[in-house]
Amino acid sequence: MVSGTDTGVGKTVVTAAVAALARARGASVAVVKPAQTGVRPDQAGDLEEVRRLAGVGDLHEFARYGDALSPAAAARRAELPPLDLITAAERIRALDRDLVIVEGAGGLLVRYDEDGATLADLAHHLRAPVLLAVRPGLGTLNHTALTLEAMANHGLEPAGVVIGSWPRRPGLDDLCNVRDLETIAARPLSGALPERSGRLSGPEFLLAARDGLAPHLGGVFDAAAFRADCAARAGSWNLIP
Repeated sequence: MVSGTDTGVGKTVVTAAVAALARARGASVAVVKPAQTGVRPDQAGDLEEVRRLAGVGDLHEFARYGDALSPAAAARRAELPPLDLITAAERIRALDRDLVIVEGAGGLLVRYDEDGATLADLAHHLRAPVLLAVRPGLGTLNHTALTLEAMANHGLEPAGVVIGSWPRRPGLDDLCNVRDLETIAARPLSGALPERSGRLSGPEFLLAARDGLAPHLGGVFDAAAFRADCAARAGSWNLIP
């Protein structure tokens, strides 16, 4: 399962990267977006981006709401029934694939219905590990720590932390946060995908996914080398007196 510390942190790109590498290995892959918000019925949603980037056609969207809000709020405004996460879990379990990737909407604790059901509850029902997409810059340390704490409180297993959009020209905050993100997660980073990866063609994206994700996700990302490079670049930054 893929979640994030916030909206717009690169969850869909991370989802597509994991899917692309699995597909390249010859695995059967399905991708599920339980609830898509902020997209009209005639518009392409997140799963279409996964299709374009990863070449995966086994895609499942259970509910769609037009307003760019939480699934619960968007369903309420549209006067449509909210997504039932128990039913969603049953539908996901029924998918007989080598790998099923579920991408959430927003962050881990975004509400899906008026009773407060969240993606954390869905992950708990499925006993699925959660891969967390994060930002690299200011604010990410607190957001990441809070999300990992929420995961622990729900009894969820972390599958790793991936920077969803690593800038071409990282700032001092980006560079210094790499070490602290690993400290917070108590493990090396599971990847860092370059910014604008979502604009690449399929073959280019596969190479970016391979370089940007760690071996346990099918890539060759070297967390120690990435950490050392960031530390060296931060060390050469001009100090403010």
